[in-house]
Amino acid sequence: MSIRIFRGEREIASIDPANRGLAYGDGLFETMRVHRGDVPLWPRHLRRLCDGALRLGIAPPSIDVIEARVAELATGCDAGVLKLLLTRGEGGRGYAPPVDAEPVWVLSLHPLPASPANGLRLHWCETRLALQPALAGIKHCNRLEQVLARAKVESVGCDEGLMQDVAGNAISATAANLLALCDGRWLTPPVDACGVAGVLRGWLLEQGLAEIAVLQPDKIESADALALCNAVRGILPVGLLGTRAWARHPAVADLQEGLAMAYPMFSMAGHSA
Repeated sequence: MSIRIFRGEREIASIDPANRGLAYGDGLFETMRVHRGDVPLWPRHLRRLCDGALRLGIAPPSIDVIEARVAELATGCDAGVLKLLLTRGEGGRGYAPPVDAEPVWVLSLHPLPASPANGLRLHWCETRLALQPALAGIKHCNRLEQVLARAKVESVGCDEGLMQDVAGNAISATAANLLALCDGRWLTPPVDACGVAGVLRGWLLEQGLAEIAVLQPDKIESADALALCNAVRGILPVGLLGTRAWARHPAVADLQEGLAMAYPMFSMAGHSA
């Protein structure tokens, strides 16, 4: 794993213990697929990062500098995962953000995870997502709900977990957006009160390949097919949720093929990472 740390536009050796990202989760992150030395979904990741920074009041370093450092780490990497972590920087004790904080950000390059050979095995998570419209959609660093949920998923031997909001509506997996095929249409839950607006979910919506709809558990379990999507692994079919099983559906393959035409790095989605 390669790691580089920056304060503003200057590279530094380590992160200060007073960093607000460590103390309060005061920051944002993006997890991006690297393909043949490039980050094909970078414009979408950058758009969400800038939206999050604006909402949190974090002044990011120059976009040109960020893009140059991203390109340096991605160059020479045939397939991998690049994580960008942006924090407000250092500050004293207490929640109030310092007005003159200089952002500290980290780039780290990781191996590409393998995808399961068969459909994903999902678990209904007991941990619910709290409603907070001020943070909904962005990929902020406060992820304890997902940490708790994922720990349970691992303990029961599943691949992923489905999370609901406090009203019981399905929202997403712990690290992916949810797609449900209902009456010939791919539906995905709204993320305007909680959840993350995934960049791949955004592409599917823009292309008219999916639409937003409230999805309660009975709607999920009666769906003709389920799939999960994120920017690293693409579109992956779901094979099992609790006792409900799904055979591979041709509509999932059609969705994967459409994605692969736009982004060839996903040409083997569902078969390998």
